[in-house]
Amino acid sequence: MDLYSRKIIAWELTETLSVEGIISCINKTKRTRNISNPVIVHSDRGTQYVSNDYKSNLGDGFILSYSRKGNPWDNACIESFHALIKREWLSKYYFKNINGVRRAVFEYIDIFYNRKRIHSTLGYQTPNQYEISYNLRT
Repeated sequence: MDLYSRKIIAWELTETLSVEGIISCINKTKRTRNISNPVIVHSDRGTQYVSNDYKSNLGDGFILSYSRKGNPWDNACIESFHALIKREWLSKYYFKNINGVRRAVFEYIDIFYNRKRIHSTLGYQTPNQYEISYNLRT
């Protein structure tokens, strides 16, 4: 999630908490964004986020930031997003397999959340609208 626009830049859905899923998501982010300035990547202290594989795959231009141990409020924006997707979307369906979950997550993030869901913190714009208006100003 880009904290400025609340846009979900990239996402990955895996059946385990492996570091490979995180690396895949980071690589999607690198392809999606033109990163010319250092970017702060914030996460909790899960084993996949503190692993050497994760750190070495981030590469230059990323600054690691971690929540304090046992403090989910340090990562409140993404925690709030997870609650939203569960409440607004996923709780309405029964899934037979991970492919069904993947389709539902795609629909929520890529079709609804980034393009249609307005946010009061963004002046009642969608994340995409907010980024477009920012890019027009710069």
